[in-house]
Amino acid sequence: MEVNGNLKEHLFGIIENQLNDNDPPETKTTYNRLKNEGYNDTQAKAVIAQCVAVEIFGVFKSDKPFDEVRYIKNLKRLPKEPIE
Repeated sequence: MEVNGNLKEHLFGIIENQLNDNDPPETKTTYNRLKNEGYNDTQAKAVIAQCVAVEIFGVFKSDKPFDEVRYIKNLKRLPKEPIE
């Protein structure tokens, strides 16, 4: 489905920016950890995308800013599902 493809593309773009900018550094740490655990590039980004999506939907749902503390906490929990 095109909508899902676009969403995935945007989420992966956010992750790429975080990895390239090393901001937050926990994204790169998590990406590397997942790769060391046997995830390939796409799989690692897909797992991280769950955390990005939780934060994006949280911003829309609660009209509050991006919660970086929760985002980092969820990154550290991966591959377990993120907590809202």
